Order: sequence, then C-alpha cells, then structure tokens
Amino acid sequence: MTARAWAELLRVSALFTVPGDALAGAAASGRRPDRGTVLAVGASLCLYEAGMALNDWADRDEDAIDRPHRPIPSGRIAPGAALAAAGALTAAGLGLAARAGRPALAVATGLAATVWAYDLRLKHTPAGPAAMAAARGLDLLLGAAATGAAAGGATGRATGPGPALVPVTGPASGERGAYRKGPASGKGAASGRGSAAGPGAARGSEPATGGFVRGALPAAALLGAHTYAVTAVSRHEAHGGSTAAPLAALGAVAALSAAAVHEQRGRRGDRGTDAHLGPGGRGEPHRPNPGPTHDAPTPLAGTAPGLVRTALTGSYLRTAAVPLLHAALNPSPPLTQRAVGGGIRAMIPLQAALAARAGAVGTGLAVMALVPIARALSRKVSPT
Repeated sequence: MTARAWAELLRVSALFTVPGDALAGAAASGRRPDRGTVLAVGASLCLYEAGMALNDWADRDEDAIDRPHRPIPSGRIAPGAALAAAGALTAAGLGLAARAGRPALAVATGLAATVWAYDLRLKHTPAGPAAMAAARGLDLLLGAAATGAAAGGATGRATGPGPALVPVTGPASGERGAYRKGPASGKGAASGRGSAAGPGAARGSEPATGGFVRGALPAAALLGAHTYAVTAVSRHEAHGGSTAAPLAALGAVAALSAAAVHEQRGRRGDRGTDAHLGPGGRGEPHRPNPGPTHDAPTPLAGTAPGLVRTALTGSYLRTAAVPLLHAALNPSPPLTQRAVGGGIRAMIPLQAALAARAGAVGTGLAVMALVPIARALSRKVSPT
C-alpha cells in the first residue's frame, strides 16, 4: 500500500474542489470566513475523502472488470483498509463539525448519511445523481452553519446592552464591509469583545444560525444542480455511448452561468456591506441609516465586482462546457471521462462565482487560487 495508491484511491486531485464549498456557503450567508469556516473545510475534506474510499470499496467487484487498474482490484490496497479509512475519515469529519457547534454537526451528519447512502445503495439507482447533488449542497450549507458559530462561544452569549459591531459603508470599507463600535441595539446586542458575525451569533443559537443557512439555500441549489449534471454524465464514462447526458449537462451549465453572473438578491456586496442578524436575532440584514453623500458607491465600486463575477462565471463556463461539447459530439469513453473531469474541476470557478455573487469578491478570488493546483494534480492522478 503505497502513497501513490492512496492518492489514487482518495482522488487527491479532486480534493481541491472541496474547500470552496464552505467558503461559498459562508459568503452566501452574508458572513466573513472565521474559525468555524476552517472547521467546516476540515470536516468537508474528511467526509469527501471518506466517500472516495467507500466508493472504491463498494465498487471493488465492478472495478475488477471495468477498471482493473484501480488500487483495490489491482491489489495495491486491501478492501478492509479502504473501508477502515472511510470509517475513520467519517468520524474525523463529524468530530470537526461538532467543534463548530450543534447546527454544523446536524448538517454534517446529514452529509455523512447521504455519502454513505449514495456509495452503498443509491449510486446505481435513478436517485444516484440527486443524492450526489444533495451531498454537495449540504457541504455548502455546512459552511453557512459553521461560520460564526464557533466564534460565538469565545465572544460570550448575547446578554444585554453593550457595544455592538455594525457595518460601515463607503469606498474605504473594504470588500465585505468594515465594522465599527456603535450603539447597542437592545437585548440582541453582543456584549464583551463582540463578533464580526453580528449580534445573536452565540454558540447554540439555532434560530440565528438557521437564518444564515436559509440565506445560503439558493447557492446550494445552484451547486447541487451542477453536481447532478456531472454525475449523470459520469454514469457513462466507462462505456461511453451517450449523447443525451452531455447535451443535457451542457444546457444546465449554460443556465447556471446565467444565474451565477447576477448578484445575489438581498446582498449588497458591491457596496461592501455584510448581511447579518439584526436586533433580536430575527435574521434581517442590518441596513445602516442613510448617511451623507460619500456613502453612495462610486461607478467603479459598482462595476468592478460585476466584472469579477462575469470573469469567474466565464471561467466556469469554459472549464465545464468545452469538454461536455466534445463528449456530445463524440461520446467515446475517453472524451466522456474528460467531460466528467472538466465538470469536477469546474466546481472551483463555480464556487468562486457564487462567493462573488454574494458580494465576497476577495473570497471568490481566493478560491480561484486552487485552480492551478487542481489542474496540476489532475495530470498525475485522475479526479474520476
């Protein structure tokens, strides 16, 4: 059992498509990445790799016929070792999610259950693509549930009046909004050191976290739709022969690009503000009082984020659509497998576009930094 064999089993080249899920979820919820986001990324990586190991363990008999070079049928990794790795990685993922709070653990538990159900039962049924799409959507929601929650325990519970952090708009406020101390907003104001997540973000505040998760549902749906399309194509990568699957996926990619290029409703990322809980933890975005004329965005402030969203969406469209078009024109196994690989790599620019769509342009650009790493590794280890 060599490092190369484990890299193939765990498909390490696809691993870099995972961190963007949590980052896009944090952005879609209207909060900036924090310690909870880091925990969500770690949990996502563990659960993703658990799914990879479990997938090859469950498919070991099928791979012995169609993919005898895979680590388990070739004898380079024992089936029991792959199954043990899947169990250990699942436990590690749930442990990391638990450190981010109960809402994050609840989402991670649903994600782990979906992964195991897909690999052991649903993969070869009509529900397979939907289960895979649900797993990716839950992975994004994990980032939304974890962000802010882990910091809540360190900043104290919401207890009475005190200085609160409120967003400041204007050209100098930065990408996701600067924060300043402002007047307390009543019972919901955070006391003590405060949290950038805003009032009501204390650990264990399930209603508050639920509001953030609901805000990330549209982004999760878009990511899930892309995953569904790629999974439907992947069912034909061993034997090829399907023109309908890549054509349908191509249409889905075009529709998702049209949705991703527009700013997320309810977000004001072009103005550098951050949506967070309002007074009383009801989940309304805080809207500062109208300020003087300098509060209005300049034309550049309103245009630059839109250009970034367009560029990121274009990268997603190019990465996913070109190999899908080739597979539709010639549905051979190599071109179909290349289309699946392109669809997997396209998740990174899609995650970046979703973050920018929510106003987190810097987060989107940071996610895009993973593209060259994933591309370089995919030349050495296949992501499929």
